[in-house]
Amino acid sequence: MEPTARELFDRILHYEPVDRMPVFHWGGWPETIERWRAEGFPEGADEHAFFNASRISCGVGIEDGLFPPFEEEVIEETDDAKVIRQTDGVVAKHWKNKSCIPHYIDFTLKGEEGWDEYKRRLQPDPARIRADLDEQIEKALASDVPISVGTGSMIGWIRDWMGVENLALFAYDDRELLAEMVMTIADLQVWSLEQVLPKITPDCGWGWEDICFRTGPLISPDIFAEVVVPGYRKIADTLLKYGVDLYIVDSDGMIDHLIPHWLDGGVNVMFPVEIGAWQADPAAMLKRYGKALRIYGGINKIEIAKGRAAIDAEIERRLPLMRAGGYVPLPDHLVVPGTALDDYRYYLDRIRALRF
Repeated sequence: MEPTARELFDRILHYEPVDRMPVFHWGGWPETIERWRAEGFPEGADEHAFFNASRISCGVGIEDGLFPPFEEEVIEETDDAKVIRQTDGVVAKHWKNKSCIPHYIDFTLKGEEGWDEYKRRLQPDPARIRADLDEQIEKALASDVPISVGTGSMIGWIRDWMGVENLALFAYDDRELLAEMVMTIADLQVWSLEQVLPKITPDCGWGWEDICFRTGPLISPDIFAEVVVPGYRKIADTLLKYGVDLYIVDSDGMIDHLIPHWLDGGVNVMFPVEIGAWQADPAAMLKRYGKALRIYGGINKIEIAKGRAAIDAEIERRLPLMRAGGYVPLPDHLVVPGTALDDYRYYLDRIRALRF
């Protein structure tokens, strides 16, 4: 019997030998799906079934964010956009007819101002435990994809709640309060894990940050190491206590300067390792950090959009990593609208056909 995507994922990220790669499909932008429909993708079809590819993970967990969330409020609306106070307390302008980052207008959290309100919403509460938790677990165990448990966000949520510029200043002006914010979130995540992990041993913890952009991190690496890493360490130790030794963090952008600090905090899988304009190098990362590091991603989505010759070259470029272990290939973000349906299917078929 062929190994499942979950089995391959676990073996690869533990540097065990495999003879093939799992075939994962993350998804495309709405504009990508619209293009694909015009090229033969059936309306309403399940993407994973259509592509004969696996989901990137099956998550289990409880409500581990702001609880209760802020009440969403529409402040202004036009034909093209809507200004709302979001459930995270941020006032933002959202465009109706295009996929893009909202325009952020105002923030409820402004350092010390607003923190009591956020802190109140970041406390353990039995009401956070979803009624369908056991059903989630049964569904995950019945699947053939990696099972993940959510680990929240040590700094990315704070960045969202405050805004990038405000966080950049706040990190220097009040490092002590920022450390309190991080540890409040970490304590909540540990409590959340304690509600889930006695019931199931997932393959990995999975957190989110998006704390980097095209030239590096949005926060000083030194401050990150001092203030943020202790939160990761607390979560990693909890995962390890329950036998979970893979800890993934999702961050776009140029992550190079934060990798050693993530490793110090027990985060050992980088996702999705965008290649980007800065030409991130997954091979160099794995060479530098050895088997302490794993990568899930690292296939340049822009090359997939350029056609079959470019796809062949991109896969060839990553073959040594696939053979060495510790590397699971995946497009480094959602498939871009310039990608033809047949070319994307060709990419998946190429990964599917690999044998080692």
